[in-house]
Amino acid sequence: MKVIDMSTDPRRDHYNYFRSFADPSVGLTVHCDITPLYGRKPFFLHLLHCAVQAANSVPELRRRIIGEQVVEYESCHSSHTVALPDGTYCYCELDCSLPFEEFLPYAQEQVALAKVRGSIEEHNPERLFFVSSVPWASFSALKLPVADPPLSNPQITFGKAYMQGDKYLLPLSLTVHHGLCDGIHIARFFEIFQENCRKFQ
Repeated sequence: MKVIDMSTDPRRDHYNYFRSFADPSVGLTVHCDITPLYGRKPFFLHLLHCAVQAANSVPELRRRIIGEQVVEYESCHSSHTVALPDGTYCYCELDCSLPFEEFLPYAQEQVALAKVRGSIEEHNPERLFFVSSVPWASFSALKLPVADPPLSNPQITFGKAYMQGDKYLLPLSLTVHHGLCDGIHIARFFEIFQENCRKFQ
């Protein structure tokens, strides 16, 4: 983790401007081509690995506001929702930097343990990407809750995949703190996510 000197950072004016907003979040939903992943099991963990590796590839998405400082982590973990039998959910934290062959058995084990714990407590939350899924609906827009003060963690949300022509598309939403990220960084995330999906062809 390194501290970013925002007084000399190219985004210093944008950072100061958007920090004054009650809701400084900005988000984009893109219907991504996930054809190479469709049918692979477990489907969600394939998506998660591709998305979190993409997020970690964009330095601005690894930045967090902690107190009066901006820090940049070398790598961030995911914290994703896991459905529980009673209709609620718990959180499961994962290190998605592992190669997929190592990630899959590790992730399956951690998901099983998370279900037993059933907790929504998170450790070192600043270092996390918050990931959730709405597998019941293919959405084109999404509104997420805003904390007070607003969080600076990027939030990644998957929707329900659907077929269009000969391709499977998936609504994927990324919401970020506008003081730390712009549209160019969001677009880069989606570009790398698509590249990661194609690696499974």
